[in-house]
Amino acid sequence: MARQARRAELAGKGWREFSLAPGERAAYEITRVLYRGRTSFQEVEIAETRAYGLALFLDGAPQSAIADEFVYHEALVHPALLAHPEPRQVLIAGGGEGATLREVLRHPSVERATMVDMDGELLDLAREYLQPMHQGSFDDPRARIVVGDARSWLGEQAEQYDAILIDLLDPSEEGPIAPLYDEAFYRLAASRLDSGGILAVQAYSCALNNLDWFVRIVHTLGGVFPLVRPYRAEVPFFKDSWGFCTASFTRDPAAFGSLAVEAALSARGLDDLPFYDGMIHMAMFALPRYVRERLIVDG
Repeated sequence: MARQARRAELAGKGWREFSLAPGERAAYEITRVLYRGRTSFQEVEIAETRAYGLALFLDGAPQSAIADEFVYHEALVHPALLAHPEPRQVLIAGGGEGATLREVLRHPSVERATMVDMDGELLDLAREYLQPMHQGSFDDPRARIVVGDARSWLGEQAEQYDAILIDLLDPSEEGPIAPLYDEAFYRLAASRLDSGGILAVQAYSCALNNLDWFVRIVHTLGGVFPLVRPYRAEVPFFKDSWGFCTASFTRDPAAFGSLAVEAALSARGLDDLPFYDGMIHMAMFALPRYVRERLIVDG
């Protein structure tokens, strides 16, 4: 899930305001609240927004909206899974609303998709209120839903995966999320990848004025994997250019051209996705010069 709260607040009747970057904020008008409450871990609000329809907010900050959630979830899942010729075992760390799981299960070769999220109460709320996002993926017979910490799961289990997708709250130096963005966690994940496996992670904002964590995640992954490929997608609900990254010892999604992506999508019956196709694949990996230079300078 993307965009952890940064001093989000209720700003006037019907509006939710949140921080984008230092000195920059955005807001959404809420037309109807379906649920508002607190789990053991976070504040949850599920509401109808005027601009983006059904939406999930955690600690006041936007996570997913029905109008464009497919952009984020297709961008996270498909470049990595298409780079693997036959992904069978997939692990999702996080992914509470179930949309990442939905996209994984679109791949016909997937035999088991294990989703590990520590907030079981949020999963229950997602089942009840966010069906348009998860589309029943929680109840797919190939899905295994685990309530727990992803780091502990990887440390305690000996299973190997063809792909690991890290769809967690945004990075922070503090709190329970901090250890899930360090090199030790990525090394643990790498040890659970099968031969030819690939990892993909949501890598925070890729905006010009907010690149620090994106650059840090890319370089941290580079300390573990030889093939690290950062990319980005414009997610309107986030009011941001959002970063992602794949990492592998053998798989390189950036090496796929447009025609190869189109052929792979067609072979898997995925040639009707609303966002991801061969053209957008090429565009996502074509990072702006200011991002490329920052990655070099901070390297």
